[in-house]
Amino acid sequence: MTTTCASTVLIFRALADETRLRLLNLLLEGELCVCELCEVLELPQPNVSRHLAYLLQAGLVTERRVGRWKHYALPQAPVGLRRTLLTCVRRCLRDIDVLAEDLERLGEVQA
Repeated sequence: MTTTCASTVLIFRALADETRLRLLNLLLEGELCVCELCEVLELPQPNVSRHLAYLLQAGLVTERRVGRWKHYALPQAPVGLRRTLLTCVRRCLRDIDVLAEDLERLGEVQA
């Protein structure tokens, strides 16, 4: 995927929101259903879906439909700026309290 100035702006806008950062942090753990994301974040489905659509448009997540449910994941092989920023989320943002709490809740939801 070619990175243009417009797509770069879209990527940074996608990352400039707490809910979207929380979603990316959770998706670093693997593919998740919207229902799981809603439960962990304690947000309504339309709200989570809107943020996921923004991340999808920026090329930061992929979606897969299973019946009536949508599952989201990080791209298999992100390149360029997307790869760098997703690596940064994985390495740099995990110490933020709310992101660590989300990971704990995810473990509880999946148990």
